[in-house]
This record gives sequence, structure tokens and C-alpha cells, in this order.
Amino acid sequence: MIIAIDEAVPYWEEAFSGLGEIRPIPGRNLRKETIQNADVLVVRSITKVDATLLEGSSIRFVGAASAGIDHIDRTYLETRGIGFGYAPGCNANSVAEYITTALCVFASRRRWDLKEKSIAVIGVGNVGSRVVQKAHALGMEVLLCDPPLQDLTGDPKYKSFEQALEADFLSFHVPLKKEGSYPTFHMLNSGVLNRLAPNQVVINSSRGSVFNNLELKAALQKRKLEGAILDVWEKEPQIDYSLLDRVDIGTPHIAGGSLDGKIRATEMVCRALHEFFQIPSPWNGSSLYPEPTRIYPDEGRTGQQAVLSVLLQAYDILNDDRNLRKLGSISSIPEANSGFDRLRSKYQFRPEFRHFIVDLNEQFLQLSVILDALGFQVRRRTVT
Repeated sequence: MIIAIDEAVPYWEEAFSGLGEIRPIPGRNLRKETIQNADVLVVRSITKVDATLLEGSSIRFVGAASAGIDHIDRTYLETRGIGFGYAPGCNANSVAEYITTALCVFASRRRWDLKEKSIAVIGVGNVGSRVVQKAHALGMEVLLCDPPLQDLTGDPKYKSFEQALEADFLSFHVPLKKEGSYPTFHMLNSGVLNRLAPNQVVINSSRGSVFNNLELKAALQKRKLEGAILDVWEKEPQIDYSLLDRVDIGTPHIAGGSLDGKIRATEMVCRALHEFFQIPSPWNGSSLYPEPTRIYPDEGRTGQQAVLSVLLQAYDILNDDRNLRKLGSISSIPEANSGFDRLRSKYQFRPEFRHFIVDLNEQFLQLSVILDALGFQVRRRTVT
């Protein structure tokens, strides 16, 4: 068996060694000729997999080590009888932890109390449902918006998109769809932006083209919004750095970049491959997880600021923001594009909150319920 694989798929050596000849290839250089005689193709989210790539090849199985599959032509695979596996929900908790940290950083900069703010979670699937849980833990009012689920279930808990536009924060967690009953391409556009108020914030960690980046930039230039948090961008890796200059937090498509999410993604693809070819004993990556790290809230901090101090020890989102902004000073477009891809492919995967033990003394005991709900291990120290 010959397995052609994006060399940036995490832990591909551990997962696929022993199954045959492994052919690692840079994801953006995957071409028809590079996979011509391969049996298996494993990609991330940057490779378009369709007839243009696969026609005439010997590929029998395609794996996508990603939660989204808008880059995969499923219809073509089915008509050719090509097996398929991907990793739905693999990075859902990672993205939710990213949103949690971003919300607290943004609120700290504005001196906002998140308990006085509302958030509309637009798309309440694997990721959105976890964002809902963590936003509740922060004490926020949460509006659920998922038109497909609303139509399917008739459940009144799902608000309309128009109702969602009343929230202080709008966080989008939808697949990218240009057609169908629920298109999401440029879901946030000038028409929607013109209905928002200057105190509102938009967040995108789904797909870059869910937002019309040019129209968002114009709205931010005119101060029609309080701010924006973007992890995904149109035309990646050639992103608009003048838009980055105007957002509050900007990161290089790494919201899902937790160690746990990456291990889960590769495990899920490996399991699907084994099932398709009826090979026993798929790889398990549990040995890759670190021992828990003990952390403490910053002395002198209280309430939301103390929570933020814990979050930034577990995940330094500000460092990811700084690293992306450094690319904005590069005049060479190809070099900047390579830099963006490098920030993603060489990203140091962060352990999720569950790998951290937050040690609380009597000063911080009131935070235990919040931190536990956010996913941390909590140890309470009391003086007897």
C-alpha cells in the first residue's frame, strides 16, 4: 500500500508507519502527478480533493485530518467508489477554548464584565455547542442560532438570525456552503454589518469566506463595530494584513490547534482507513499526552481578571496574535504566504485545559465552579 500524505498531518509517522510505503508531501504541493500510483491520500484542510486531483489515479481511500470537509468533493468520491474518512468534532473543544480566551482578553481590554454581555452562537453543532457551555460558565447570556436545527426540530430555544444580531458578541461556527437551503458564503456582509451597532463584536473561527473580509474591513474603518476577532481569513495564505491591522485579535487559523484535537483527528482518520481496508488495531495516540501542569491565578487578581490569568497560562493567545502580525511587515507576498503556512504547519500544539491543574487557595475558591466548568482540573486548598 502506498500512502500519500500531507507532511503537516500531525503524528503521521506514528499512525501510518507499518501500513506500507509512506509518501509525505507538502500540502500545497499535492498534485495529480505526486499521487498517481498511491492507494491512499491523507490531507488537511488546505488541499482541494476533487476530480481534477484524483482522476486517473489509483486512490482507493481519502482521509481528511480536519473537522470541516468543504474542500472535499464527496459526490465525486462516492461515484468513484473511493472510501472516505474525516474527523468531525476533533477540534471542537479546542476552538471553544480559543473563543473563551479571546472573549476574556477582549473584555479585559474594554473593561467589560462578561456577566453583563450576551453572545449569539451561530451554528450549534460540535463546536458551537461547546462554545455555549463555556459562555454559560463565564456567566454570559447565550442566544442559540442554528436555522437548519430550528427548521428540523422546531425547538423555540433556537433564535432566528435576525434575533441573534441583537447580541453583544456574534460568534460564527458554520460550515462553508455557497448553495443549498442554508448558504453561509459571505453570511456576514455589508447588509448584515449595516444592521449592527457600534458596541457589537464579531468572531469568526469557522471558514474565512463566511465573512466578506472587504466589507468587514470597511465597517471597522468606519467604526460601525466595537471590534472583531478573526482566526480564519479569505484567500489564505494570502490574507489581508490591512484587515488584520483593524481587528482586536487575529490568529493564523489555529483555533483548533490543540494537541488533543490533532491527536484525535489523526486517530479518527487512521481508524476509518483501518475499517475501510479491514486492518485490525488502529493507532492510539494516548501516550502523547503530557503530565498535568499545575498553575495558579495571579496574586492580586479577582473575578474575571483572575480567570483570565489562568486562561493565558494555559493558552497564550496573545503570542499567536503577535506572530501573525509580524508577517504584515514582510513586503514579499510569497514570503508572507509561506510565513502564514509555516505558522500553521509548525504550530506548537497546545494542551487543552483538562491537562492543567489550577491550584486555588482560600482567596480564589469562588473561582472553582467557573474553572471546573471551563474544563480545568481544580484543586482547592483550605487552611485548617
